[in-house]
Amino acid sequence: MASVPIHQVDAFAAHPFAGNPAAVCILDAAAPEAWMRLVARQMNLAETAFLNPEGDGWRLRWFTPTIEMDLCGHATLAAAHVLWETGRLSPEATARFESRSGPLAAARRGEWIELDFPALGVEPVTAPAELLASLGVEAQFCGKTPYDYLIEVASEAVVRAAKPDFARLRRIESRGAIVTARASTPEYDFVSRFFAPAAGIDEDPVTGSAHCTLVPYWAERLGRTRLRARQVSARGGELLCGLAGDRVTMAGHAAPFVTGTIHVA
Repeated sequence: MASVPIHQVDAFAAHPFAGNPAAVCILDAAAPEAWMRLVARQMNLAETAFLNPEGDGWRLRWFTPTIEMDLCGHATLAAAHVLWETGRLSPEATARFESRSGPLAAARRGEWIELDFPALGVEPVTAPAELLASLGVEAQFCGKTPYDYLIEVASEAVVRAAKPDFARLRRIESRGAIVTARASTPEYDFVSRFFAPAAGIDEDPVTGSAHCTLVPYWAERLGRTRLRARQVSARGGELLCGLAGDRVTMAGHAAPFVTGTIHVA
């Protein structure tokens, strides 16, 4: 029986039991997709990341318990943390990944881990009535990203109070829905929550890929390219964000939680 190391890390969190938990599985070579799907279903976290060496970096894939994702921030942050902590990368080295969304990178910035991701624009659309009804909110703005709907609401209080009908939201043709507003909490610029029941995740605690759209969206509205964000899920998470042309940076902490072994017959 072979064994494969697996790690669980709370991403965008300075301590365990906050942020977004991700599993990270480091492989010597690419594994069969069917096996990765089974592992992700067994781990039953928002994302399980699978890494294997490729060129001068790493091939990176992400799976929810039900589908493979095109882009995931928190599991990428967790993967970079594991590479450094296990000695597969030196502390000063940049973690470089190839993914379904192109090249990604992560670098240490003091106690923070900074991700370099693509910026994803949002096209204004008329808010589908069923979408707003399933979220239980009124939209100040509604747009469509390559993956999700983005809905700006009147206040942080509205974001925090949202109680979606996940059965109805699951029927919307989209990966998920981002609900956002300007922050009333002084230390942050904007807040958000992310709901993706169609992807097997009713509410994602902290969503890096959503900030690929949130950062350029709020940078334009607030007139600056350095932003501090808070995802106000029950677990919550903090991100230091930046916009540079067609790239977004998102920095967060990582808190290791579990290290173990998968036994493979």
